Amino acid sequence: MSSHQVQLLFADLALIMLVARGLGWVAARFGQPVVIGEIVGGILLGPTILGGAVNSLFPTGVRPLLTGMADVGVALFMFTVGLEIEARHLRGRGWLTSGTALGSMLVPFSLGIGLAYYLLHDHANHRHGTFIIFIGLSVSVTAFPVLARILADRGLSRTALGGIALAAAALVDVLAWTGLAGVQAVAADGGQHWRLVLAFPYLLVIVFVIRPLLRWLVGNGTVTRPQNPSAVLVVLVGILLSAAATEAMGLHFIFGAFIFGLVTPKGEAVQAFHVEITDHITRISGLLLPVYFVVAGLGVDLRHFGGTQASELGVILAVAIAGKFGGTYLTARLLRLPSRPACALAALMNTRGLTELVILGVGKQLGLLDGPLYSLMVVMAVVTTMMTGPLLNLIYRVPVEVPAAPGAGRQEAEKVASV
Repeated sequence: MSSHQVQLLFADLALIMLVARGLGWVAARFGQPVVIGEIVGGILLGPTILGGAVNSLFPTGVRPLLTGMADVGVALFMFTVGLEIEARHLRGRGWLTSGTALGSMLVPFSLGIGLAYYLLHDHANHRHGTFIIFIGLSVSVTAFPVLARILADRGLSRTALGGIALAAAALVDVLAWTGLAGVQAVAADGGQHWRLVLAFPYLLVIVFVIRPLLRWLVGNGTVTRPQNPSAVLVVLVGILLSAAATEAMGLHFIFGAFIFGLVTPKGEAVQAFHVEITDHITRISGLLLPVYFVVAGLGVDLRHFGGTQASELGVILAVAIAGKFGGTYLTARLLRLPSRPACALAALMNTRGLTELVILGVGKQLGLLDGPLYSLMVVMAVVTTMMTGPLLNLIYRVPVEVPAAPGAGRQEAEKVASV
């Protein structure tokens, strides 16, 4: 790198941090998740506002460095997603949770298939089948971390509705990432699909070697002593190596980071370890994720937004909102959840946030999304996430009792009935 490029890199990073922090603060003041302000900041620093000047601000010699930093930030974020998905989120909630999750996934996925056929008219793609499945997945996702933050900010985390939402979102996330891994494996070019067979031994090593090793390290206190830097070191090395492993076998590095988060010890018995790891990893990713938003924003260009784009965006939003909100609400009502909690649950499951951006980034990298369609899908992610707060204020300002699902056991009934 030349001295000029080094200067630009440092100046760009300073600008990114200031814009992200400032717009994050503004978003929070309006009752929106901080990530919304950071995403909007990334778009504002892209060609939509700056036009051709963006090439002077972020020249080609600097962009690969920013992309590398952004990739590390996304990998750490995906680790925290896997870390936050605990086994207790996926069990003990009965038919209400599993039914809600399936309705929240299958209905938008089905409508997304129809949306894909509509989009193919103006966004031709030679991999029709892969494109159709990807669009279905992209409108089906729920941002588990953003949803968890919204519940915590509103004091709903320990309510019955909050538990149902977290459990359903966790299940949807697992299904979505599994489906995306399949899409990515099929869509990857290079004629080296044979590398995917390495995924099986990789999973065996993760489950039967790495997971027990991490439990042993945590259990004997090797990495859990107060302020012990080895805890962060062990986890960071594990995240990076797992991400490198999945990338080497033809899968995206985000899957390796996510899976490592899934197998990392969690729960009440290792609460101190969990808090320390989350705190350190979140601090690092908090510095790097704004860089990712700018890298993503460089691909969003709405300067030529016109009637055709407006109609496409309208259809995308209609499918995304109707599928997610309608699928969740109807399924919850069929499972005898009262109307107001069912509406609140539907609003929560419609949150997409950064998770959607990561999925869209994979689709753009694979060539499944062209520039204009990627831009519209990013706008959809922002709009649907911004809807959550106002909708909750409108329909669920005061929580109500959520009755137990039919056929629930006594212990589950006590959990679900408490708000």
